[in-house]
Formats: sequence, structure tokens, C-alpha cells
Amino acid sequence: MKLAIMQPYFLPYIGYFQLMKAVDVFVFYDDVNYIKQGWVNRNRILLNGEEFRFTLELKGVSSFKKINEIEVGNNRRKLLKTFHQAYSHAPHYQDVKPTIENIFNSPQNNLSKYLVETLELIAGYLNIETKFLISSEIGKNNLLKGQDKVIEICSKLGATTYVNSIGGQSLYSKADFMNAGIKLFFLQSFKTEYIQSSPCFIPGLSIIDLVMFNTVEDIQEMLDNFELIKGGS
Repeated sequence: MKLAIMQPYFLPYIGYFQLMKAVDVFVFYDDVNYIKQGWVNRNRILLNGEEFRFTLELKGVSSFKKINEIEVGNNRRKLLKTFHQAYSHAPHYQDVKPTIENIFNSPQNNLSKYLVETLELIAGYLNIETKFLISSEIGKNNLLKGQDKVIEICSKLGATTYVNSIGGQSLYSKADFMNAGIKLFFLQSFKTEYIQSSPCFIPGLSIIDLVMFNTVEDIQEMLDNFELIKGGS
């Protein structure tokens, strides 16, 4: 069984969903500390043809709190208006609109639960059939940190292969995973371009930009545009 573990992010880029689709089970890693100025609650879209960073307002933010211990703030309705302004004339806006409205009108106030809800809504829109689990709901040794905690989750769930995004290569040891009976791979995305509202393509934007300009069928092909690289030493 292939498994991936990733912190829940707010409307992340395509690579997140490629990782999600590449595995059998995807674990939302919500019982790790929130990182200030990170990407858990922010991303980028195009507004009037230019890059625009949006941020989900939070309450009680602290680097000493876990993601599942933080609350969502009060700017979701404002963000919904911003997204309408940015994409109301996009070719697939009407297709995506119900999903977007469900995301921004959600009454869920716990950050972890809200992010998981939004990610599952988008996964459903994209017909991703991966099984989802939440890290804080898995019985494990929560005193473990880093790689040891990841291996613990893999072992508890019976994973034979662990897949991580390419950016985590320096964090994991192939030998340590092998000793636990787990193969280690990293997902490397290939370059994906599509027509945007900007004259020059801007990579790495939120998945929302992607779904506004492409059919689900085309996105399905883009989600498979990657390779799995074996872990190193």
C-alpha cells in the first residue's frame, strides 16, 4: 500500500493533489506545530492578471500550537468575494462555483477540520478516489518526532511504500525506511502550463486557478504528470 503524509494546506498548488492521487492512502498531518509565515493558510491566485497572495485569517496563532489547536478567523466571506472578482469570467467558473461557495461558506472553525474539509471537496471535484485519514485520529506514539513519527504512522497503517514531495529529500533516510520494511519514493512534478489570465504563465498558483481554466478531464491528465524517484542514502 502506498501512503503519503502531508500537512493540510489552504487551497494548495497542483503538486499537493498529484501526491494525493499518487497514493492509496493520504494522511493529513494535523498534529504537528503550525509554522508562522508558512503556507498552511495562504496561497496565490491571479487577480486582474497579476499575482495576488490571499490569506485565511486565523485566531490564536502560535508556533507552539498544533494545526488542530488553531481556529479559523472571520474573512472567508471576504475571500469569496475576492475569488469571484478574480475568476467570474473564467471559462469554468460556473462549474467550480458550487465547490468554491461550499469552501468559503463552511461553518467549520477548527483549522485542521476546515482545511481537511476543503481539500476533500476539491479532491471530490477532481474525482480523486484516494482514502483520507487524519494523523491526530491515528493511534501512535506521539512523543516521536520527524522521520520517526512518519515511519510510525506508515507501520501502524501497514504501508509498504511511502511517497513524499521532492522537497523533503533531505529529511528522510532510505536505509531507515528499508529497516522498517518500507520503500521510500519522492514525487517530482513535471512542468505543467495552461492558459491563464496573465500574459505570461505563472507556475505554482493555487489549485483554484487551475480548475478555473481547465476541464476536470484535462486536470486528471495533469495530475499524472510526474515521476516517482527512489529515495537516496
